[in-house]
Amino acid sequence: MKTKITEMLGIKYPIICGGMMRLAYPQLCAAISNAGGLGNLTSAMYQSKEEFKTAIQEVKALTDKPFIVNVTLLPSIGVPPERYNGFFEAIAEEGVAALELSGTPLHRYEGGKYLELLKKAGTKIFHKVGSVKHGLSAQKAGYDGVFAAGVEEGGHPLNENVATTVLTPRMAEELDIPVVTTGGIASGVGLAAALCLGAEGVMMATRFINTHECKVHSNVYEELISRQENETVLYGNSIGLQGRGLLNESIQKVLEIEKEGGGLEEIIPHIAGALGDEIWQEGNLDQGLVAVGQTIGLIHDVVSCKELLDRMAVEAEAALDKSKQMFKTA
Repeated sequence: MKTKITEMLGIKYPIICGGMMRLAYPQLCAAISNAGGLGNLTSAMYQSKEEFKTAIQEVKALTDKPFIVNVTLLPSIGVPPERYNGFFEAIAEEGVAALELSGTPLHRYEGGKYLELLKKAGTKIFHKVGSVKHGLSAQKAGYDGVFAAGVEEGGHPLNENVATTVLTPRMAEELDIPVVTTGGIASGVGLAAALCLGAEGVMMATRFINTHECKVHSNVYEELISRQENETVLYGNSIGLQGRGLLNESIQKVLEIEKEGGGLEEIIPHIAGALGDEIWQEGNLDQGLVAVGQTIGLIHDVVSCKELLDRMAVEAEAALDKSKQMFKTA
């Protein structure tokens, strides 16, 4: 399975893991890369350049394959610039293969010096965008590719609210740099669809939760298998922080607060990251933000990362072959 993404990054499958707060640790990152995809190490879980650099080195000890790191560049959430600067310096110093950037464009941060630093270090830079306009801006600034983020994704879908089935072909017809579909992908059929729509690969996160290498409580696995695609909701538009999460007691309360005109101070306690360990390690999914996408409806089991990626490749090939046969017999 060769695409511009597999050739650019030196990976077997055009399947990339997206950033996952409190989940994308070195063990999972390395397992995905060892399975032929591109594992993700999420920087926001670390409090300093030194901690982050140690985590990068831990990934390197577990795999000799390339991997990607996520940096969500949102100074407004109170993270000091020094921490972001340290993240970018660590990426360059360790020669990490790729960067998934969300939030503020890197070419507009600190005069673009970290964009140049990473390009000189050989790191491939991808910006997650939700519109053609922002994709074109990333291309002009010199990014190596874009993640076309559809509204189906978990976490923080961009407020353009365009589905991947429209966003991907629009990006592909307007941009010259590689487009990777993210949002709504959890199977080989989705991979095949993305390739047919003009993508060079896919990024997914929610599906990687239900893998053996993602160390969460068994309740989490069972909950994601039992939930359906219509059981996530968008929230946060009233405070300018759109997100998608599993519909539970906390998110229901957030929706009620928004309906009544409540503000950020009332909402934050229900979605704060302080409940992360209770959710993922203790298996209590009734409280707090469970940032998953609509692909929960496509999750039916728990497998290893290798089983998942190998299966997706077989499914994608079968789906593409089936389409060819349908046209031959039409």
